[in-house]
Amino acid sequence: MYLVHVILIIIVCILLGLIVLIQNPKGGGLNSNFSSSTQMMGVQKTGDFLEKGTWVLAIVLMLFSLAINVVAKSGPARATKIQNQEQIEKASKPTAPVSGPLNLPPVTSPQAPAKK
Repeated sequence: MYLVHVILIIIVCILLGLIVLIQNPKGGGLNSNFSSSTQMMGVQKTGDFLEKGTWVLAIVLMLFSLAINVVAKSGPARATKIQNQEQIEKASKPTAPVSGPLNLPPVTSPQAPAKK
């Protein structure tokens, strides 16, 4: 689910960037291509469409960001915490004692050198 949200956020960001780049802050941009008033979408309607599209994509981006935050808190991190707890419990259990003596070489203490 996390990966799906990340992909959707990337798509929304790309679309938002394209819509913002199409717009011209001085009122030109895509609107300047429509010089005739007989167009299906006139100058005003194109500007309104791009502005509404910008707002919608910005809101969708915020909602996806909040959703990914919720998914990330309850998703993989929770499963990882459970796995870590199981590993801690397994490591803290005492193991069976070693049966039989260990064959270690005898320990010799260093002797002081003889005085002359």
